[in-house]
Amino acid sequence: MGAENRDYYDAFSNGYDDGRNVGYHKLIDDQAAALVKRVGTDKDVLEIGCGTGLVLERVVRFARSAQGIDISPGMLKKAQERGLTVQEGDCTDLPFEDESFDTVYSFKVLAHVPDVDRALAEMLRVLRPGGHMVIDVYNRHSIRYLTKRLFGPRRTSNSFDEGAISTRFWTPEEAETHIPVGAKLIGTAGIRVATPHSAIFRVPVLGDVVRQVEWSLMDSPLARFAGFLVMFLEKQQ
Repeated sequence: MGAENRDYYDAFSNGYDDGRNVGYHKLIDDQAAALVKRVGTDKDVLEIGCGTGLVLERVVRFARSAQGIDISPGMLKKAQERGLTVQEGDCTDLPFEDESFDTVYSFKVLAHVPDVDRALAEMLRVLRPGGHMVIDVYNRHSIRYLTKRLFGPRRTSNSFDEGAISTRFWTPEEAETHIPVGAKLIGTAGIRVATPHSAIFRVPVLGDVVRQVEWSLMDSPLARFAGFLVMFLEKQQ
């Protein structure tokens, strides 16, 4: 993914976990792990772009084995402090043998990878036949996209804001054209369907209501308009 992305995430790692155990960020991590659980229970699981391990630490509770890779030593240091099995690696050149995992997943990462098709092909390569990929797409048909356009990039560290790295928003139709050969789309879900801004979770009572709404919409027809459109792919036999 390049030195620029590594520098960005190393700087981001210093405060990345701040406030992520409550509210909006806890919700989306809880939902991400819940979706992986559907295809990762008692399986050998790999997370692409594990960051500080916030989702991975949830996954280890139900997986047979779970490990992660990330390009950022700063992020990985935090994950290692959580006792997680992680290593430095590039998603476009995964340091694993073919067919090493039953489930491979990635959240909030692939939208920032320039050569996303190569990353998807690598994820498929290390997946066993019949195994599953769980990936998210930054959805152009979403409230989140409109919010990003309205408020612009937020600061992520003293050195960078979100505009420092490339970010790709796709429509659901565009996302489907990038499904790698040898994989089949078997389902979708949505994270952040109705939330207009993450700050709403800091409002007493209202935040709890929105959280419940988000869980109820995750598998609804409205999930197509989620900020994070989640795709379940199965590797063909």
